[in-house]
Amino acid sequence: MIEIPSDLHKDLVPLAFLLGNWAGAGVHDFPGSEKCNFGQEVTFTHDGRDFLEYHSRTWVLDDDGNKVRPLESESGFWRVDGGRKVEVTMTRDDGVIEIWYGELAAQKPQIDLVTDAVARTAASAPYSGGKRLYGYVKSDLMWVGEKQTPEVELRPYMSAHLKKVVTPEDVERWAKALPDDMPDDGIAFFK
Repeated sequence: MIEIPSDLHKDLVPLAFLLGNWAGAGVHDFPGSEKCNFGQEVTFTHDGRDFLEYHSRTWVLDDDGNKVRPLESESGFWRVDGGRKVEVTMTRDDGVIEIWYGELAAQKPQIDLVTDAVARTAASAPYSGGKRLYGYVKSDLMWVGEKQTPEVELRPYMSAHLKKVVTPEDVERWAKALPDDMPDDGIAFFK
């Protein structure tokens, strides 16, 4: 279920499907780095201004799904131009700062992004750009990232399947929104 908060900036309504806390797992595979399964937590929030604030943390998982060590962290800001154009500024823990541009798909909650600018610190690994696809599929958030370096052509390197994290406040809000005439036995509701 996609909720649109009443205080969400009007330009951000097409991005409302991203809002909330998400958690799940995915796969990381890129030449020169360890191939692994990873866990991920993502948060998209807003404060009424014309951007979403974004935070993501990933960590390597062992064969039993336990956290082994941090993998990547990134944060940034997402904007939409009042139409279908999306821009993202992102800072990553490996010393990379990126500007992404993209577009919302027609008639579905999906965003295609591509890097427009990349800045790196001297300590960061070689990196020259990427692409990302985010989609809201059956109430889940799914994404795939592609990456390129001077030595490696653009190729997929990370993807994940994330579920919405439900908080006690969410449950309370949904319970208050239930109609007053709910049947007592629960079965009549489905007839």
